[in-house]
Amino acid sequence: MGNQSMGNSRNWIAVASAEHVRIGRAGGFMQVCHGKAAPLRRIKPGDRVAYYSPSEVFRGKDKLQHFTAVGTVREGVPYQFDMGGGFVPFRRDVDWLKAEEAPIQPLLDVLDFTGGTRNWGYQLRFGLFEVSGHDLDRIAGAMKAALPV
Repeated sequence: MGNQSMGNSRNWIAVASAEHVRIGRAGGFMQVCHGKAAPLRRIKPGDRVAYYSPSEVFRGKDKLQHFTAVGTVREGVPYQFDMGGGFVPFRRDVDWLKAEEAPIQPLLDVLDFTGGTRNWGYQLRFGLFEVSGHDLDRIAGAMKAALPV
């Protein structure tokens, strides 16, 4: 899948708890899939990414189900960062936009990846997946964020 209408940039949804996304937003980076490098290598500079947070805290039982960040991937490649305690995850730098967190529920009928699908949450288990430009535009709109064209 993948919408190539924006030159060759691609559109992604990454999945993480809201508290982890906020750390990345403050620091200008993203991490996915428990710090693995391979998923981040699929993302290229100029690609657009939105974070979906199923919960407020990692493995939390609350059902936040909000988009919590949206931005554009910066120049560069994935790099490792020592977070202490032997955890040295891979990161990618992102220009996060000023945005409001937005619930997914009102968007379920208009997003390509969820439209008419009862088990729309299935793809979210992968931690990172590609979506259409239409979907990323809709998500950014719901978040009141101005994505660069």
